[in-house]
Amino acid sequence: MNEYVVLVNFRNEPLGTMEKLAAHSRNTPLHRGFSLFLFNDKEELLLQQRSLTKKTWPGIWSNSVCGHPMLGETPIEAAHRRLAFELGITDTEISMALPDYRYRVEKDGIVENEICPVMIGFSNALPKPNPDEVEAIRWISWKDWLVEIKNNPIGYSPWCIEETTLLLKNKKI
Repeated sequence: MNEYVVLVNFRNEPLGTMEKLAAHSRNTPLHRGFSLFLFNDKEELLLQQRSLTKKTWPGIWSNSVCGHPMLGETPIEAAHRRLAFELGITDTEISMALPDYRYRVEKDGIVENEICPVMIGFSNALPKPNPDEVEAIRWISWKDWLVEIKNNPIGYSPWCIEETTLLLKNKKI
């Protein structure tokens, strides 16, 4: 089944849809995305290594789940859907942290260009990674995560590092 992204203008107003793989290129149009930082009761963050078969940022470590809302779907609904699909987690409390985050980054000729609300979720469910989406996972304390990205930012998605900085700056975590 083909997935589609919702193309938007700078005011986040929908302009139409485009097939996800076709949308991500050297000239990726602005579209809707989302990012989720999932924590457990130990205050550990779940990190995900993206599948080696992904078109964008294969093998790169990132926050718990990233994705694209479907037309008519809220970012929180999309986060629940992708969390279940990628990690098999369905029992999660999710809240909006940074509703207006936007980024544009390029790697290996592929551009990410998204209005990408950032959310925080909580769950103690045991992740069951979907191998088509996820290469590996690991839990890390928030304190250790902050040290890790300060000392060794290579290997992590640029949006994840920037979102972490914004979450701290805006006292969302």
